Amino acid sequence: MKSTSTEELIQDERYLQLLSEKFPDVSSVATEIINLQAILDLPKGTEHFLSDLHGEITAFTHVLKNASGVIRRKVDDIFGMTMRQSDKNALCSLIYYPSEKLALLRNKEKDIDDWYRTTLYQVVAVARVVSSKYTHSKVRKLLPAEFAYVIEELLYENEDSVDKQSYYAELINSIVEIGRSEKVIIAICQLISRLVIDTLHIVGDVYDRGPGACDIMETLSNYHNFDIQWGNHDISWMGAAAGNLALIANVVRISIRYANVETLEEGYSINLLPLANFAYDTYGNDKCEAFQTCDFEENSRMSRSMQLMARMHKAISIIQFKLEGQIIQRRPEYKMDDRRLLHLIDFKKGIITIGGNEYKLLDTNFPTIDPADPYRLSNEEEQLMQQLHHSFTHSEKLQNHMRCIYKHGSLFLVRNNCLLYHAAIPLNADGTFTEVNIDGKKYKGRALMERIDQLIRRAYFGPDGTDEKSKALDYMWYLWCGPDSPLYNKDKMTTFERYFIKDEQLIKEEKGPYYILANNADTCDNIMREFGLDPEKSRIINGHIPVRTTHGESPMRAGGKRLVIDGGLSKPYHKTTGIAGYTLIYNSHGLQLVQHEPFESKEKAVQEGSDIHSRVQLEEFKYHRMLVRDTDRGKELMVQIDNLRKLIMAYRQGLIKEK
Repeated sequence: MKSTSTEELIQDERYLQLLSEKFPDVSSVATEIINLQAILDLPKGTEHFLSDLHGEITAFTHVLKNASGVIRRKVDDIFGMTMRQSDKNALCSLIYYPSEKLALLRNKEKDIDDWYRTTLYQVVAVARVVSSKYTHSKVRKLLPAEFAYVIEELLYENEDSVDKQSYYAELINSIVEIGRSEKVIIAICQLISRLVIDTLHIVGDVYDRGPGACDIMETLSNYHNFDIQWGNHDISWMGAAAGNLALIANVVRISIRYANVETLEEGYSINLLPLANFAYDTYGNDKCEAFQTCDFEENSRMSRSMQLMARMHKAISIIQFKLEGQIIQRRPEYKMDDRRLLHLIDFKKGIITIGGNEYKLLDTNFPTIDPADPYRLSNEEEQLMQQLHHSFTHSEKLQNHMRCIYKHGSLFLVRNNCLLYHAAIPLNADGTFTEVNIDGKKYKGRALMERIDQLIRRAYFGPDGTDEKSKALDYMWYLWCGPDSPLYNKDKMTTFERYFIKDEQLIKEEKGPYYILANNADTCDNIMREFGLDPEKSRIINGHIPVRTTHGESPMRAGGKRLVIDGGLSKPYHKTTGIAGYTLIYNSHGLQLVQHEPFESKEKAVQEGSDIHSRVQLEEFKYHRMLVRDTDRGKELMVQIDNLRKLIMAYRQGLIKEK
């Protein structure tokens, strides 16, 4: 440590006084320094990166429980050929789902006490390996107080020593004899699952498509350490929860389209009955052929009739197009007037004129659109949106989940030489950063991402009734579908055309230059430098665009400088990607990109030991094992150590009195 003068200590005196409240004497400071120095030389914790969960709660939960195959590989390494494969499968299943597995086995095993003893030895062996790179203190904090002492003894005593063999065996026997076997096994299994993933990164899109987004958010809300880089579907829900009417309509429309109203109704208590009544009254004789719910017949979760759902789908879609037109009209700075289409309809002829060309509409029944003022909501539509607005803004669980997603989320993250963002950094065709006008000031690159992050927070937390919050709320909608949005970055979103016009060229959405240029190493280098990273040591991690392995696409782009980890965890994407998701694992040895096959069910995992079959597609091992001191957390600890050393000097020089 560099020498610190008395003058420097005096300058830092106020901070050091605060620090002395926690460390009141030289002895306590020295103990903390020794502890932090030891942590610096431990291997870095394992980070797992997932993206585009899209409500796929079953697969997501299992990926967490099996740590993307890490636990299975640990079991294979520990027991090798000394254990049958079926027994290793059963052990893994036990670690993933201890309570369920124990309930299944306790009545099947002939000598349950003998099984308990064997199993305790096995789970302890796994726990020892996964806990070896953490301090005893950290492991102790994760243990239930009731069993902390005995589990610590099992983890840290050397049963191979002749002197300890009988003691270790007696610990196991005592646990079995006093009837605490199952509780101890569960505690150890939970410890294993907790330690194999030190940090979880979700690179966007928890919401939409699948039915379990609410359950995923509940899992994350209780997870030990995670962050999320907001995706476009997350932003849609965040804006809806903040009260943006167009995004409320968008969330409802997508939920109905993908037969996923249970997330709204059962998960978040959003009342869709007013919409159902309005749709029935308004479109009761309308076949709504363009608005049939995706895969309705294959979806046993739907409780309403197919025709009613189609009517609800059409009703909320028309409302959405009106509300979007209102935003575009009051925000000309978005330059999206080409997305206002309702006034281009000739209602008598049943055609629409776009770009000077006439197109026949697939549906011409518009009972709520006034040709003289097509973007005005009818009185009934106005009342319906007021009811939905109240439901969204007063749903306790939805608001709790939104506060969680704000607390743990951001538009981008720089962590341990990785740059994480969901979709894109807006670029010009020549590779330079696109300048985006926000409130009369131009932003680009990192400055743009930081400014947008501020607006996203203002939309939710800003004072109600202010012009600043109103602008931020509208900008949330722009982020969903705007050309220069880093979460979308296409020339247009052709939702209206997909419903009403049969023309493949018209519904085409042109991606921004980023999606091509970011496959180039030089472009990735420029982006990483913009965010303060060394391109020689760093990489970009994205989701958003599913990797179509069936078309020969690879998740590794720009010579490995950019990793696209959207492998289609959600079932609707399995046909597109040919797989069932990726997990990027970053441990002390390097990077591993794990490719998943579809997961059958939790029941089969418990009963038959089935698992998500994963294979490592990429392995990158460093020349030396990465330590905590090599990470961003290590840099923070070194600053803490430096400040603690200053505190010791302040004590010894009499500037601060020991307590």
